[in-house]
Amino acid sequence: MSVTIDHIRAAHARISNQVERTPISHSATLSAITGAAVFVKFENQQFTASFKERGALNKLSQLTDAERAAGVIAISAGNHAQGVAYHAQRLGIPATIVMPETTPFNKVSHTRAFGAKVVLVGETIADGIAEADRLAESGGLTFVHPFDDEAIVAGQGTVGIEMLEDMADQGLDGLDVLVVPIGGGGLISGISIAARALSPSIEIIGVEAELYASTQDALAGRTGQYKGMTVAEGIAVKSPGEQTLPIIRDHVNHVMSVSEDQIERAIGLYFNVEKTVAEGAGAASLAALLAAPERFRGKRVGVVLSGGNIDARLMAMVIMRGLIRDGQLARIRVVTADIPGQLARVAQIIGDARGNIVEVEHQRLLADVALKAADLDITVETRDQGHVDEIMRALESAGFEASVLGREV
Repeated sequence: MSVTIDHIRAAHARISNQVERTPISHSATLSAITGAAVFVKFENQQFTASFKERGALNKLSQLTDAERAAGVIAISAGNHAQGVAYHAQRLGIPATIVMPETTPFNKVSHTRAFGAKVVLVGETIADGIAEADRLAESGGLTFVHPFDDEAIVAGQGTVGIEMLEDMADQGLDGLDVLVVPIGGGGLISGISIAARALSPSIEIIGVEAELYASTQDALAGRTGQYKGMTVAEGIAVKSPGEQTLPIIRDHVNHVMSVSEDQIERAIGLYFNVEKTVAEGAGAASLAALLAAPERFRGKRVGVVLSGGNIDARLMAMVIMRGLIRDGQLARIRVVTADIPGQLARVAQIIGDARGNIVEVEHQRLLADVALKAADLDITVETRDQGHVDEIMRALESAGFEASVLGREV
């Protein structure tokens, strides 16, 4: 692939008045938590809440009149789909999007709302490739690849130009490290080309989901088995692009992987600290700082929050699990004798310990509950883990058998 900084600059000039120049901001709190000076590029503030608009628009803007009239087709788990659909609608280009049947509902509905025809096929992107190829051939449609395309890479590279230019405009000394999520490699390829041209000494780190570490394997000359449910479905790619892999090999210093728990924690931190929404793939770069803080400590680190399209139900689960993990919400099981007044006694003990009871479930009929006993499952709002321990000691001192459910979330 022959993408250069000049191609990326041309892409930036071509699309800059049609996409958001999203902010890059220093986060004092994330810096304190990670030990690095953290600067976040908020690509979740694009209209479709993802960086994918950049490459899609750059590609669509260079189609011939005949290609525009015939229409385009793309295959995507969501963000690329929305980027293509939105800008195709703006430019009057018919669009067909092939999506996995497992794509979150919000991404499917948003894509349709932008006027695209959506075709749902299989469980993964790979499952839909044959159908996308068939539709492209039968309809004479131009295929807009999600990452393995020069115009796409150049468009995504505009993120890197903006990050480094805006750091300079703010009077800051630039970045020591850039941390970028990797799926197929379009984003990190474009950013790394731009960053190397503008700041040759910068270190570039790629981040994959642990279950889909296909780029690390490809760089090492091996293949692996990539499967399983991940909260970072946007980077759940089974192989990097044929054109993007050489760029990653030449321009990226290191590729690391992060666990589901680390991604989940990063989503929660963005919500609680920055008051912003990150999808799993979008939070992967921050997850890398949580996974290997010693690697980044003391450095000026730019992290790309690449997208914010997360299902509302999933986001609610992340928030609740975070509260449980931090000890601000606890589900306590108390075994009591099945006699009058026991619930009142337990409630009094928790109240005296300044716990706030949110919910109570009374179990008598389950087979694993003794015939003359009852299980009280009580959800309690608490200050922290130490407060939960305090409540547990109070219950045990009063003679109750008690345990905390799901503490290791």
